[in-house]
Amino acid sequence: MTMTHPTTRRLTITWIILMGLTLVSMISSRLDAEDQWLALPLWSALLVLISTGFKAHQVLMIYLNLRVSSPAWKGAFLGLALVILGLILSGYLAARANLLG
Repeated sequence: MTMTHPTTRRLTITWIILMGLTLVSMISSRLDAEDQWLALPLWSALLVLISTGFKAHQVLMIYLNLRVSSPAWKGAFLGLALVILGLILSGYLAARANLLG
């Protein structure tokens, strides 16, 4: 079994995409901020979670090179990432419900 490693070009492009998504997350979390500690709007929190999910996928597939591994490994890691994102979303929704009444 031969392993194909990501090229430097692919790693660089992925890194640029990850940095761009980090900026999207940072900007979207500050759009409705008025120097107060308030819960993010639902659309902003979802944008951050979607961006985070895509970033996690890229790190797993490109940097950890799971794209050449078996489907079981891919499924396990991606499943765990989805569970973590689901826990974060449920925590956000619970905290938001508690703050709003």
